[in-house]
Amino acid sequence: MKDHDKYHKWVEWSDEDQVYVGKCPDLITGIHGEDPVVLYGELCAVVQDVIRHFGAEGKPLPSPRVRPMREVA
Repeated sequence: MKDHDKYHKWVEWSDEDQVYVGKCPDLITGIHGEDPVVLYGELCAVVQDVIRHFGAEGKPLPSPRVRPMREVA
């Protein structure tokens, strides 16, 4: 598994801001945009950039802690 696959990423609509917001709380606060598909691609690229930056600085990556919610049966 690649490092960027360990981190939960998602895009959701913000009624307050009237834009889509892409999130990966273990690594970044978030980004926003008008198209959810395009935004998800941009979010993945930002996460990969952050991971590369940690590596270039010789810093360990934070442990992935945010996970998708599961339905309880």
